[in-house]
Formats: sequence, structure tokens, C-alpha cells
Amino acid sequence: MVGGRLAWAGYDGVHVFGPEGKRIGMILLPEICANLCFGGPKRNRLFMAASQSLYAVYVETQGAHVT
Repeated sequence: MVGGRLAWAGYDGVHVFGPEGKRIGMILLPEICANLCFGGPKRNRLFMAASQSLYAVYVETQGAHVT
């Protein structure tokens, strides 16, 4: 993510950490989240791959652009 924030896939969903290393947010999922990535034309859609499902949510930020 941008601005020094980091999204991490965890047992109960997605954890978001700020630049200081403190958790600043969380997206709860009903199953284990194995992986995540940003997509879409503006990289503002967060895709979360869980045990048996794929979840997607639009967010107010953009994922980092990797070249």
C-alpha cells in the first residue's frame, strides 16, 4: 500500500498496519485469508483470496505500483 501502510492476510481477515508498525485497521472475513492483492484500473480494489472464496472491496487508497 502507499503512504507507508502495509496490508497483511491473516487468520481472521486482513490487518492494516501504519508506518509506525501499529495496527490501524482490519477487514474481518468469515474464513481464513490466504493472500491479497490490489487490482482494477486505479489499483483501488482489494482482492482477498480465502479458504473457499474470493472477496473484493473498493478502498480509499491505491496499491503500490510495481514495475
